[in-house]
Amino acid sequence: MVATTARNVILVPIGRFSEMTRLSVKALRLYDENGLLPPAKVDPSSGYRYYHLEQAKRAETIRALRSVDMPLEGIRVFLGTDNEELANAQLLVHRQRLLDRLGAQERQLAYLESIIQHKESVMSYEILITEEEPQTVATVRIHTTHQRITDDIATGFATLMQGLVGASVAGQPRIVYHHVIDEETDGDIEICVPVEGTFAGNAAVGKRELAGGTMATTVHEGPYDQITPAYHMLARWISENGYEIVGPPREVYVNDPRTVAADGLLTRIEFPIGAEANGGGR
Repeated sequence: MVATTARNVILVPIGRFSEMTRLSVKALRLYDENGLLPPAKVDPSSGYRYYHLEQAKRAETIRALRSVDMPLEGIRVFLGTDNEELANAQLLVHRQRLLDRLGAQERQLAYLESIIQHKESVMSYEILITEEEPQTVATVRIHTTHQRITDDIATGFATLMQGLVGASVAGQPRIVYHHVIDEETDGDIEICVPVEGTFAGNAAVGKRELAGGTMATTVHEGPYDQITPAYHMLARWISENGYEIVGPPREVYVNDPRTVAADGLLTRIEFPIGAEANGGGR
């Protein structure tokens, strides 16, 4: 089925357009919902979507950018501007994102090689019990997935720092992991920074008191994406020493990744703990 408008402009239904552009009907509907590629006409009685043949060029651009995993928001900016400099900036931002991802994968490969070569050696962590005071924090809470978490953390920290009107930063930035986030499960993270001053929160950034208490802590030195063994070691120590975890874990970023090489990054992991109900704890 092919439709024509009053000007004899040829329109094709979504199924035909999908075949022409190598974009699935599901993808075309998603791009319509996100304003990237709305149909030229929607039949008011049937809801059928129709596209101009000329829209195939825009569809091909979207398909190409999605093939290199460019986020929809970046594509929207790229397509929505006549400013060549701004359009190129979006491509450069995504190129850097891919380079960062490649660097992370290369570090993971090197880490895997070290495990293969030294299977008997286990990284040691010094574990301490500390008492932490409650802290007033500015906070941005984000629902994220394993695939998006790195980008969401970067966006969240940018939102947090831009929204600190009337506040002075009073401590190291941190993230509270309210849920376990892995390949199968999404959940909430809370990006925080201790503050002091007149900051009262706003539409983008909240304010609350982050609870203190007894913490089991350790420090991981190295890339953020190699931190998992520290979590395992800390959780095992907590269980073996008769404590229980009573709150979500936190990561406190001791130094700045903008000025420190990945191998020198320091991250303090904190688990709120209490004695087990059976009287455990030492």
